[in-house]
Amino acid sequence: MCGEQSEKTADPSALRKDALRARMRAARKAIPADERARIDAAICDRVCATPEFQQAQVVLTYLSMGAEVDTRGIINRAWQAGKTVALPRCTGPRQMRWFRVASLDNLQKSAFGVEEPLADDAPEQLLSTGERMVAIVPGFTFDADGYRLGYGGGFYDTFLADFDGPSLGLCRSAMRVESLSELGVVDEYDLPVTAVVSD
Repeated sequence: MCGEQSEKTADPSALRKDALRARMRAARKAIPADERARIDAAICDRVCATPEFQQAQVVLTYLSMGAEVDTRGIINRAWQAGKTVALPRCTGPRQMRWFRVASLDNLQKSAFGVEEPLADDAPEQLLSTGERMVAIVPGFTFDADGYRLGYGGGFYDTFLADFDGPSLGLCRSAMRVESLSELGVVDEYDLPVTAVVSD
């Protein structure tokens, strides 16, 4: 997820986003670890049953950290199915590149604490290869229309604008909201994911 960070500003929408992020962060941490593990296993099963995942040759996914929806099960299932897995590496403001990984051993912790592929060791996964891809997208919360509240850095907003494949948002059911637009936190550059996968 590239350690997306919220920028403080007097903009009312940004203030609403920061307040909702704080609320969702607290709610996420309040879910007991064993309950999170059970929920995340169910999300993994649902992701792997989707046509978007099953038909993909390449899975572009974040590597979860902390209390995020765990992606390690999805990554392992992708490898077992013979798919290519690519993880993001932040390369500048709102910019990330994807690199293919065959294990989670040789990763480097970024300044934000996110484990990323080493650009010199991992081959880059270009988005223009013509391979069938699916993107797994993080977020604090998603709504019924597929809009997300991310971490504030704009990395996935930029990525989704350039990505023409299907995208799946991962969200525990307890963390979903009906409409982020009605909460006043959807901006003109926000793009929805293809589908939201919950437990």
